[in-house]
Amino acid sequence: MSRVDTGFFDIRYLDTLAQGETWVHRLDPRAKLVTTLIFILTVVSYDKYTITGLLPFVIYPVTLSGAANLPVSYILHKLLIIAPFAILIGLFNPFFDRSVHIYVGSVGITGGWISFISLLIRFILTVGTALIFIAVTSFNGLCAALQQLRVPTIFITQLLFLYRYIFVLLDEAVRMSRARTLRTFNSSGLGMKTYSSLVGHLLLKTLNRAERLHLAMRCRGFDGHIPLFRPSRIGSAEITFVFCWTCIFLLMRLYNIPQLLGSLILEVVS
Repeated sequence: MSRVDTGFFDIRYLDTLAQGETWVHRLDPRAKLVTTLIFILTVVSYDKYTITGLLPFVIYPVTLSGAANLPVSYILHKLLIIAPFAILIGLFNPFFDRSVHIYVGSVGITGGWISFISLLIRFILTVGTALIFIAVTSFNGLCAALQQLRVPTIFITQLLFLYRYIFVLLDEAVRMSRARTLRTFNSSGLGMKTYSSLVGHLLLKTLNRAERLHLAMRCRGFDGHIPLFRPSRIGSAEITFVFCWTCIFLLMRLYNIPQLLGSLILEVVS
């Protein structure tokens, strides 16, 4: 199977994971969405030099993935794919911020390296949690939660079309990749000229198929609104979930737990 085929089915795997039957999957999407947003806002509220204060927040994504029986290797693989973007953003921090903040023995650690590490930790926490949220809710569940929270319909419709047309694009890419593979041998047909031609044809084929899909939707009465509302209610489980995790986030935000534990251990030892 080609890399395009593998990537195509790999993206759909998130929707497969969202069909689980654990208690996390059964929670109302609104509760998971609100809790995840509070988590992300709390994590990004730290200053750029914070490292130890961010570490306890790993409890939320770890708890969710463990309770939902998600494959950790899959989430880590996705993080590794996106990681170069975060590394590129913070790569120049050590060159611009050279003031020494702490010493490890006789070695001085500059603020640039501290902010770089802090950026990577926040990236892992926020992006990893977002992936886990989709894996336990599904993209349709996310849009349904947004609809029930009175987010403008046009925004939700755009999100749905963006998500669905990604698969239209990938579907056409899979077909073209298979056709190229069947018509070439060894390394022939792998040059830049061939790939540039494939990209151009891919765009044209995708636009053509998108037009046919739009016409089919209009023939079926599409008026710009996609009904996503599913009967659901906020029960005691959802209220407890949001309240408990919010309290935990606030506690970890107000107190640097690793620092407090370190001080306590030093007092006991001394």
